[in-house]
Amino acid sequence: MKISVIVPAFNEEKLLGASLAEINAAAAAFAARGWEYELVVCDNNSTDRTAAIARDAGAKVIFEPINQIARARNAGASIATGDWLVFVDADSHPSVELFADVAEQVSAGKVLAGGVTIRLDEKLFVAGLITQFWNYSSRLTRLMAGSFIFVEAAAFRQVGTFSHEFYAAEELDLSLRLKKLARETKRKIVILHRAPIKTSARKVKLYTGRELGGFFLRSIFNHRKTIRDREAAFMWYDGRR
Repeated sequence: MKISVIVPAFNEEKLLGASLAEINAAAAAFAARGWEYELVVCDNNSTDRTAAIARDAGAKVIFEPINQIARARNAGASIATGDWLVFVDADSHPSVELFADVAEQVSAGKVLAGGVTIRLDEKLFVAGLITQFWNYSSRLTRLMAGSFIFVEAAAFRQVGTFSHEFYAAEELDLSLRLKKLARETKRKIVILHRAPIKTSARKVKLYTGRELGGFFLRSIFNHRKTIRDREAAFMWYDGRR
C-alpha cells in the first residue's frame, strides 16, 4: 500500500514549513503498517519561497501556473503514485492519530473516501460557532472539508477529479460525485472525528467582517455564480497572507 499526501500551496512560505513537518511526522502511522508514503506539493504560481520550502521538506514539487485550488490539487494528484490520495491544505496540521484513523479505514476496505472534522488553531467565538456548525453538518451529510480529504486514487480519477469550474466549494462538488459512486459500489464516505485536523483561523484576522459577511451572503443568494467567479472567491486568491 502506498499513500500520497498532496498539498496545494500559493505563497505559503509563512505556514508551509510547519505544516509539512507535521505531515511528515504524522506519516509514522503509515510506516507502522509497513506502507509507503510520499509527499507532493503543488506550487500554485507562488512568488515566494513556497517551492524551496517544499523541496527542503522532501516533497515532490509540481508547478501549476493558473491560480485555482482545484487545478493545484489536480496537478499534485497527476504526479502522485499512491493507491490512496490524502489532500491537506497548506495551513492545516494533521496528527499521527488522524493518519492512524485513515489507515484503519483504508485497511477495513469498506470506505471509498472520507474527511475529518475541523479544529481552529485559535479560540474565536463567532468562527468557533461556524466551525461547530460545519462539523455537525459535515458528519450528517458526509460532505468533506477541503482542508483534509482522503480518497482511493482510482475512485478519484473515475469521478473526474476536482472540477475546474469552481474557485470555491470544489470539495463539496467532489463529495457529491464520490457519494454517488459510493452508493453504486456499496462502499462508504466517512467523516472522522476522533482526531480533528487543526487548521488556521487566519482568514478571520486578514479580512474584515464586511468582507467575510459579503462573501457568505453572496454564496447563499447567488451560489452558482459566486463559486465559479475567481474575483468573488477573493479570499483564496488575492494573496493576502
